[in-house]
Amino acid sequence: MEIHPIGTIRTQYTEAKGTPIQPAFAETSLLAVAELDETYSAGLEGLEKFSHAILIFWFHQSQTPKLKQKPFLGDREYGVFAIRSPHRPNPIGISVVEIVKIEDHRLYFNHADMLDETPLLDIKPFVPEFDNRPHAGKGWLEGKLEKISKNL
Repeated sequence: MEIHPIGTIRTQYTEAKGTPIQPAFAETSLLAVAELDETYSAGLEGLEKFSHAILIFWFHQSQTPKLKQKPFLGDREYGVFAIRSPHRPNPIGISVVEIVKIEDHRLYFNHADMLDETPLLDIKPFVPEFDNRPHAGKGWLEGKLEKISKNL
């Protein structure tokens, strides 16, 4: 299997410390850009009609994965597949971001939670009817997110 980046994500975050843990906790005023290789610019056509996109990327500064880790919001260790740590067997990340504008081969967006120079693997439109699951369970995060949301 081969995966090749289609571009690079540019953000103001150069190190993990201070980077939001999820897009929902990122400031909207801090504009970021996904710069696609110009070969792929035609693939952006029509995306400007959507308000949000799903960015799929490679955690390029990921550390050696451990199968059990203590997540940022957790009080004990969980299996890597029950958390969203970047330190995974295949360090693939996904983020739902708000599209600001698309110009040429650049997608400008809000809610960046990735480091500068992150390799971009793919982009998909966010479609509420496909991607929302209002009644989905929150697992070990139950009760933890409400406390954080109140502090935002």
